[in-house]
Amino acid sequence: MILLNDRFVPNEEARVSPEDRGYYFGDGVYEVFRIYGGRMFEPEAHWTRLARSAQETRIALPRPIERLREELEQLAGMEQIDTGTAYIQITRGAAPRSHPFPAGVRPVVYAYCTTLERPLASIRDGISALTAPDIRWLRCDLKTLNLLPNVLAKQAALDRGADDCIFHRDGVVTECVAANLLMVKDGTLHTHPANRLILGGVTREVTLRLAKSLGIPAVEEPFRVDALMRADEVFLSGTVMEITPIVRIDGRSIGDGKPGRLTRELQRAFGRLLPV
Repeated sequence: MILLNDRFVPNEEARVSPEDRGYYFGDGVYEVFRIYGGRMFEPEAHWTRLARSAQETRIALPRPIERLREELEQLAGMEQIDTGTAYIQITRGAAPRSHPFPAGVRPVVYAYCTTLERPLASIRDGISALTAPDIRWLRCDLKTLNLLPNVLAKQAALDRGADDCIFHRDGVVTECVAANLLMVKDGTLHTHPANRLILGGVTREVTLRLAKSLGIPAVEEPFRVDALMRADEVFLSGTVMEITPIVRIDGRSIGDGKPGRLTRELQRAFGRLLPV
């Protein structure tokens, strides 16, 4: 089933206008929720981020966040999702193609849920990554539909036998394709500050909260690729990938080439939050 505007319809009956500005301009925002044990994980943080993305892009929500939340939870229940994701997208609406905001159009809501198991093998063994220049726009803090640079970077990494891509701006590490990046050096956790150059991840905030509870020092400051390559541990954090170690970057092992001790501690602490 699909939530389309204010109706639940079968997937094959869902129709969106070809004049939707999401197609023309990527003029929309979205959010992805993890579902564990049939329940949304950290829902308040996701809804707050969606509201902020809509406000900053000047897309008027068609109804209050509280109502959208009820509808998405109802959809997840209809689909009987135990472990999976929920996706919601809001575009500015349908109008003839023209750059200025159209007057009198209604934003289009589109949402669906799907079963998706936890990436346990990657969490256990770690993944590899490549570094690449961050050529994206300068409002990465907004979760918009403009993801073509991310798509190209992900495919370039896969084409070269890696699992993900780590972006950097003139040598300063920002984040991964669809997740935040954190590294450990001499017992301290390092990650880029949550400013306009990265998307402030919900799982990133959970990870920093867990680090504090475990007594792991954390620093939110920019660091460079050369520091990354000398890290003792590196991992990404994201809604789908949770806390996943990165054990090789640009063909070189990080630390001893295995998931590190603090990464494992944070994974265990994260796992204790889940109803599974």
